[in-house]
Amino acid sequence: MPEKHQTTAPVHKTAILAIILISYVMIVLDISVVLTGLPKIHHELGFTDAGLAWVQSAYTLTFGGFLLLGARAGDIFGRRRMFIAGMAIFTFASVAIGASQSSTWMLSWRAIQGLGSAILAPSALALLQTNFDEGEERVRAVSLYSAAAGVSATFGLIVGGLLADWLSWRIGFLINLPIGIAMALVARVYIPETDKQPGTFDIPGAVTSTLGMSALVYGFIRSAQAGWDELTIATLVVAVILLAAFVQIERRAKQPILPLRLFSDIERSGAYAARVLYLGAMAGFFFFTTLYLQEVAGFRPAVTGLAFVPATMLHVPIAILVPRLIRRFGRNTVLIVGMVTGVVAMGWLSRAGVGSDYWTAVALPMLLIGISQGLTLSPLTSSGVVRVTRSDAGAASGAVNVAHQMGSSVGLGVLIAVAAVGTAGLSGTDLTAYRVSHALDAGTVMLLLTLMIALVTIVPAALRLERNHEEPVPVKGAA
Repeated sequence: MPEKHQTTAPVHKTAILAIILISYVMIVLDISVVLTGLPKIHHELGFTDAGLAWVQSAYTLTFGGFLLLGARAGDIFGRRRMFIAGMAIFTFASVAIGASQSSTWMLSWRAIQGLGSAILAPSALALLQTNFDEGEERVRAVSLYSAAAGVSATFGLIVGGLLADWLSWRIGFLINLPIGIAMALVARVYIPETDKQPGTFDIPGAVTSTLGMSALVYGFIRSAQAGWDELTIATLVVAVILLAAFVQIERRAKQPILPLRLFSDIERSGAYAARVLYLGAMAGFFFFTTLYLQEVAGFRPAVTGLAFVPATMLHVPIAILVPRLIRRFGRNTVLIVGMVTGVVAMGWLSRAGVGSDYWTAVALPMLLIGISQGLTLSPLTSSGVVRVTRSDAGAASGAVNVAHQMGSSVGLGVLIAVAAVGTAGLSGTDLTAYRVSHALDAGTVMLLLTLMIALVTIVPAALRLERNHEEPVPVKGAA
């Protein structure tokens, strides 16, 4: 049943955009805020060296695993209602994490926090789609959404390092309480509720997709810790079987959580694949550069966070300029320039080693990475939701977010596995420098594959529209 047309006043649109951006900043911030504080968390809560990796993985596993279910819940129950529910779960879990007294308690609540994000993130992006017209208005909104992701990722590293050094890593989680309460209250006032779509949950699809993605991530992470033993291989085989079963279930389901018709458009399919690889490389950039700065260059947590400033300096202004750049040069040009810049930057950064100068070996390629993120993420997001009906807005936003989290979690797991290859005989800073260099080499390959996918799928689709003088199909019932 199509949703009723809604007219949103300009002042309300500004408020809606602010609410969506702040909520997204909270999600991304909590992914990165713990990185520079990991040594303190390791000491205070008694984590083992291997167990420390699960501070991030417990969050990303449930985040990525429940995203499709969260997107479907927004379609059925109303996206504003699920936005508020997701914000409530996320905020309560943040407070519980900040009060952690043991590793088990923290990991449990990190997983619950990931569930809150899985409900919140697709609801936020779907609300952006349904409240902003397709065209220049939505391009501008998506550009700000993408800019928020980049700046909050780096800002989280800076804040995490400063808090770990000066106060406590716990503050980064506890501060979510007043912000979360405020966002839930203003959402009820300014965000119009979307019409509920009658239907039921695709439980088999939700179970197989969640377990399949979780097994895939776990398998790659375990391979870096325990090697390619029988359990690791068995886990990955099970993951493939579950994901194959998920595809078959979605083909037959009357109301699938991930309609396979989303992949009938080659541009959308290419955007999802490119996003997985791009985010995998960028997750590796943040993780391994943090490792390099602390364990090879000898930076303290606070200095490590500040050392990421070059990655933010040009990211935000570039992302804000993207709509203007697209109007002048075309979306294809902006996307390809962004991807090529990322390849050059990651390859350059991979050359950093023991004794390298920070400014030439790290800071300058960081500037290029910021430019790449600013130019690339917005066009990829737009391509991931292009030409979808209003009824599929939640599913399309879920697919974008799944690609994002799958890239961040699985991609990082792959890079960690690559970094562990050929390390026999190395120790200390030489070992860390070797692992960082090889991981970033693999990240460069990921970005090259991203570029190839874009050239084969996204670029031809846009050229075909221009050649035929076609206009993108608007979202039905958009404001």
